[in-house]
Amino acid sequence: MRNIARQMLRARFWLAPACAAAMLAGCAQFKYYMQAAQGQYSLWSEARPIDDWLGDPATDPQLRARLEKALLIRKFAVKELGLPDNASYKNYAALSRPFVLWNVVATPELSLRPIQWCFPIAGCVSYRGYYSKEDATAYAEELRAEGNDVQIGGVPAYSTLGWFSDPLLSTFINYSDAELARMVFHELAHQVVYVPGDSQFNEGFATAVEEAGVARWLELYGTDAMREAYIRYNARRQDFLALLVRHRGMLSDLYASKTSTRHKRAEKARIFKHLKSDYEKLKQSWGGYAGYDRWFAEPLTNAHLSAVGTYHDYLPAFRAVLKQERTFVRFYGAVQKIASLDTAQRQQQLALLSQPAMLNAESGKEALPGSEGAD
Repeated sequence: MRNIARQMLRARFWLAPACAAAMLAGCAQFKYYMQAAQGQYSLWSEARPIDDWLGDPATDPQLRARLEKALLIRKFAVKELGLPDNASYKNYAALSRPFVLWNVVATPELSLRPIQWCFPIAGCVSYRGYYSKEDATAYAEELRAEGNDVQIGGVPAYSTLGWFSDPLLSTFINYSDAELARMVFHELAHQVVYVPGDSQFNEGFATAVEEAGVARWLELYGTDAMREAYIRYNARRQDFLALLVRHRGMLSDLYASKTSTRHKRAEKARIFKHLKSDYEKLKQSWGGYAGYDRWFAEPLTNAHLSAVGTYHDYLPAFRAVLKQERTFVRFYGAVQKIASLDTAQRQQQLALLSQPAMLNAESGKEALPGSEGAD
C-alpha cells in the first residue's frame, strides 16, 4: 500500500502539468489524459508482488515458471547489463485483454511523415496510446474522416521512463525466454537514456541494448535449441524489415515525385498490393511461418510503414558505440553525451557513427560486452 501511495503522489506531480495543458486545449484532450491516468492506475491496482504470486498455491504452475524466469532475467539485467535496479518488473498484473494498450499512428494520405502528438515529459511522439481498443478505434475513425492514413497497433508493454514501477504483464509473460528477456531489456533501457521528442534515438538505443543483452543471455543461459530458434527468429525479422524498407522506399520516391495526385494514388495502391504479394512469397520461404500476419490485419496504409525506421535507422550507430566502449556502463555514458547534444548535432554524430568505415574501424575478434560493464 505504501508503494501505491508513493506512486499516486508521483502521479499527481506528473499529471498536474498534463491536465492543465489538456484543460487549456479543450475537453477532448482532457478526456484523453484522464483515460491515460485511469489506465495507468489500473495497472498499479491489479499488480501484485511476484513473491505473492509464487507463494499463492492457486497460481498456475505455468505462470509460476514464467515468473521465476522473469526474476532471473531481471537479476541478469542489473548484474550483466547495468540496467536500473528499481521496482520495475518485480510485480505482475494479469490483464483481461490481449494488449496493455493500443497505439494509433497516422500520416497524411500521400506522405510517410507521421502526425506528431506532444505530451509532458515524453515530448513529441508519432503515436497516441489508448487503454481501450474501442477508444483507439473511435479516434482512428476521426483521423480517417480528416483524410489521413491510420493504423491501430496492439502494444504488449511500454516504459514509464522510471516514473512508476512498471509491472510484468500477462500480455507478454508467456513469450519465449529470449523474447521475454528482449522485452524487459528494451523497456528498462528507456529508463537509462531518453531524449524527449526523439523517438528514433530512443528506440535505436533501446534496440541496441536488447540486441546485445539477449545475445549475452543466450550465450550464458541458452541451450543450443534456444539459440538456434532465436537465430531463425532474427533472420525472419530481418527479412520482414528489409521487405518493409524496400516498399517504404518506393512510396517515398513516389510521394517526392512531381506526378499528379491521381497517379500517386494509383501507384500507392499498386505498391501496397505488391507488398502483400511479396510477403506471401516470403512466408513460403519461411516454411509457412505466419507470425507477421497480424500486421496485415487492417488495410495497408502509409501509417504501417511510417515507423519502420524508428527502431532501426540509428541502430548501426549505437552498435558502433557499444563496440567501441565494450562495456555497458561506458556505453551508457557515451550515449548520454550524445543525448545532451542539440538535435542537429545529435543527428550528425549518429550519421557519422553509422558510416561503414566507422562500423569496421576496429579489427580483431569481436566479443560481446561482458559483465564488467555492470560495475
